[in-house]
This record gives sequence, C-alpha cells and structure tokens, in this order.
Amino acid sequence: MSPAMAPARRPALRSRRPSAATQRFHASVLAELNAAGCEFLVGGGHALERYLGIGRSVKDLDLFMRERDVPAALSHVEQRLGYAWEMTFPHWLAKIKRDDREQIDVIFNSGNAVCAVDDEWFQHAVPSTVMGQPARLCPAEETIWSKAFVMERERYDGADIAHLIHARAEALDWHRLARRFGR
Repeated sequence: MSPAMAPARRPALRSRRPSAATQRFHASVLAELNAAGCEFLVGGGHALERYLGIGRSVKDLDLFMRERDVPAALSHVEQRLGYAWEMTFPHWLAKIKRDDREQIDVIFNSGNAVCAVDDEWFQHAVPSTVMGQPARLCPAEETIWSKAFVMERERYDGADIAHLIHARAEALDWHRLARRFGR
C-alpha cells in the first residue's frame, strides 16, 4: 500500500473512550473473531479517528461483514464468549450484546439496502490495530458511499463525509466511488 493510501498518522484530538469494561468486551470480540478467522472490518468512529485524526466519543464498535458471514460469526462469538446477539434489522444490522448498555453493531448493508458489504470492501480495506487487536478499516470510499444515505431526523452523516473528502481527497479512488454511486 502506498503511503498516500494509509490512514493519517496524526494523534487524535479530544477522544473520549468507553469504560475499561466496554473496551475489554470489544477487544475480546475482536480477538475471538481474529482467532476464528472470521473476516470483518472496523468502521464508525474508530475508522474515522484513524483516517481524520479527529477524536470522537466512541461508545460502541461498528463491525462490517458480508451478510453471508454474519450468522456463523455471531454464533461463534456466542458459543466461545457467551455474548448474546440479535438480528436487529434483518436487512442490514445485527448486534452483539454484553448487556443492555454495551453492544457491538454488525453491519452488512445500509438501512436502505443500497450499500451491501461485498468483497470489494475487503479488497480495499486498510490494515490497522484497534484496541490492541489486528483489524482492517472500512475503505474511505465505501465509508463515504454508505454514509451518503444516512439522512434522518436524528442523524445525518454529511459532516463525516466532508471531513473524509477534505482529509483524503488526493488518495481517494474517485472512479470506484463514482461507480459505487452508479449502481
């Protein structure tokens, strides 16, 4: 990977971390998925912090998987670690739960079913370390693509898109991004 494609190496500003117990929960799931050979990507606040160097309040962990891989990965986590899971929205989102307050989102599509996680997400993923565990970050292009459709009364991801474009414009694969929107 060329240096231009690597995430920014700037220190994060004003980052607020979850409790130590939540961090252990998240790290244990990442470690178990790695040990089992389950493919996943880390997105959300963790990926944005790495790409942008802007600290974020990260209360949960967003994992991205291909839909076909989700049931086996979640069943494995439940069997090995005892964490319950639910298919919250069968067309795009599952959750791994330690209790009512601590959870991990497992995303395999967008809420409008336009941005399915496919092999291309993994082909362009960026190697990283999250909570001491080896992980790959969602590619910036697919992050922009999926966030472009988040426009709800209580949530709008336009600022994240603007920050990603500002920070990564020279390294973005604009042809791939345009093709993603053309589907």
